[in-house]
Amino acid sequence: MTAVKICGLTNLQDARWAWKCGADLLGFIFVRSSPRYVTPERAAAITAALLAEGCDARLVGVFANDPIEVARQTVEACSLGIAQLHGGEGPDYARALSVPTIVARSVRDRVPWEELARYSAWAYLLDAYHPRKKGGSGLTWDWSLLRCAELGGMRVMVAGGLTPQNVTTAIRQAEPWGVDVSSGVEVKPGQKEPAAVECLIRNVRKEDRA
Repeated sequence: MTAVKICGLTNLQDARWAWKCGADLLGFIFVRSSPRYVTPERAAAITAALLAEGCDARLVGVFANDPIEVARQTVEACSLGIAQLHGGEGPDYARALSVPTIVARSVRDRVPWEELARYSAWAYLLDAYHPRKKGGSGLTWDWSLLRCAELGGMRVMVAGGLTPQNVTTAIRQAEPWGVDVSSGVEVKPGQKEPAAVECLIRNVRKEDRA
C-alpha cells in the first residue's frame, strides 16, 4: 500500500481530517522561511490533541539547517516520531537525532543516488528542484526516473506538485513507497482543502487496489 504523507499542517482541524481520511504520516514544518511554518509550541498542542484522540499516523517534523539541539528539543516537545531533513544535513547529523529520519533531496534531470547512499535513513524523499524553495513549490519532476532505478528495498517518497488529479500518474510512473503532498491540497499555504485531502487519499487507495 502506498504511504500518504500530508505535509505543511498548521492547525488541529486539518491534521485531524488528514488522519481520519487515512493519511499515514502527518508533517509539520519548522522551517521559518516556509509559508507553512508552525511554531514548536503550536505543533506540540496539535500533536498532543491528536495523540489524546488515538491518532495512529506517524508525526513528522520538517527541519532545515537547525542546530542539532534545537531539532532534538522540538522532536521531544512535539512528540514527533520522525525527523525530515531538508537542509542538506549530513549523515552524522541524522544519526545524532533520537528518531528515524527522512532525508530529502531535489531532482533535476537525475536522482542523486550517490548522495542518498551516504545515509541509513528510514526513508528518502525526492522533491522537485527549485532555485529558492526547499519544498512546497508546486513543481513536478520526471517521476519515471525513479521507476527505472534499483531501489534495493529503500523507502522512497515522491513529492513536488502532487494533486488529487495527478497522484495516480505519479504512482504508476514512479512506483514509489510513498507520496508527500502539501500545496496540492491547499486553499492557501498552511490551510488545507478538506475535499481535496479526501479525494487525494481516495485516489491513492483506488490505485493501490488496481
